[in-house]
Amino acid sequence: MSTEVETPAAARSGRTTAGSLGGSLIVSIGLGYVLTVACQRLLPPQEYAIFVTFWGLVMGLGSTLSPLEQELSRQSAVAALGGGKAGRPALRAVAVGVLVAAVFSLALLIPPVNAKLFHGDWSLALIVLAGGVAFACQFGTRGLLIGQHKVKAFSLLVVAEPAIRALVLGVLVVSVAYNIVSLAIAVAAGSFAWLLFARPARRLLDPQVDGDGWGVTSRRMGMLLVGAALTAAVITGYPALVGLLAPGGDGDRVGALFAALVIARLPLTLIGPVQSLAVPFVVRLSVTAEGRHKLRRVLALGAAASLVLAALGALVGMWLGPWAVRFISGPRYDIDGWSVAGLVWSSVLLVPMQLLTAVLVARTQAKLVLLTWAVVTGTASLLLVLLPGDTVFRAVVALAVAPTLGLAVVLAFVLRRAPESTTVTTSDTGETSS
Repeated sequence: MSTEVETPAAARSGRTTAGSLGGSLIVSIGLGYVLTVACQRLLPPQEYAIFVTFWGLVMGLGSTLSPLEQELSRQSAVAALGGGKAGRPALRAVAVGVLVAAVFSLALLIPPVNAKLFHGDWSLALIVLAGGVAFACQFGTRGLLIGQHKVKAFSLLVVAEPAIRALVLGVLVVSVAYNIVSLAIAVAAGSFAWLLFARPARRLLDPQVDGDGWGVTSRRMGMLLVGAALTAAVITGYPALVGLLAPGGDGDRVGALFAALVIARLPLTLIGPVQSLAVPFVVRLSVTAEGRHKLRRVLALGAAASLVLAALGALVGMWLGPWAVRFISGPRYDIDGWSVAGLVWSSVLLVPMQLLTAVLVARTQAKLVLLTWAVVTGTASLLLVLLPGDTVFRAVVALAVAPTLGLAVVLAFVLRRAPESTTVTTSDTGETSS
């Protein structure tokens, strides 16, 4: 009887959640494109090269810290199953994230590093520091909200981040006060959107509830953050990886490739909210054997569909991609069709890859998350170094091959039949046996 009553309500709740989150993601992607394209149009190519390095570092740092959102959504969802709230482990996880952001950002102030990345402009490193610390708090806030199914507040926060960036950018354009530093401030400003939602998130947290200590929390978050850093190396931070490992040269073609890459990768920076929604979904399904079977079936079908979609996207990118890049970024950005096809293939496959790693997060299998992204980043790095050909050829081939291999690896991890004790973390200790 209870099933018959609850099923329609659950279906309506699912549709409401999907609609709210989907709408917020569409708005976020649109606002993100406004900022990306505007900066390409406002800055000359040589200044844009510095700006896109800053963009890659701050967004890469944000991507590195994104497991905070998934981890806190897991803690919050598990606590909600027992009628409670997330406790001290959530605060400890955020503290680890803040420390990582601070250490990384301060390293950018080292003179040789700063000179190579920012041509000696130390203010950009400080902006990365401010944005990184704020990102840690923002992902913690989002995790608490979605873990307790506060979909409306979560969706508003997802929109608020790019909206604040777009608002600051608009003020700069109207006042004709834009340059590399002011545009960088506009980018970092969005990381402080969490302050608008601090009060509702605080009500979902009970610091009196104890759980995992600093040791367990630090080890778990350390593995997740390293895995996310490897992820960022092939998404937002890929231009820096290419510059470090590829032979260089081909300035105009590489610049056009990076402009197309930033546009193609932008939706991937917003996959984090979907990952965080997936974590409590996996937690709930994993409670029963029937749910675990259904989950494996959905994941296998989704991976197969993503391969078909990637192939179709690559064909469209080869045909329309060069025109689209020139239309969006300007006539100075000229790129080959096959390069766009490779970028689209890579971008599509990275979406299921990130969602599948969220399943491993829900199972608290952080070592497998780390191994998955080590395979992807290691493959891309080896191809950048060992492939013959120019920088553009190496960059495109490495970016297409590495996620394909990574998808096969992570799919094998999530489809194997895991012991029941590894599927859900208990609310009492947060520990699992594997």
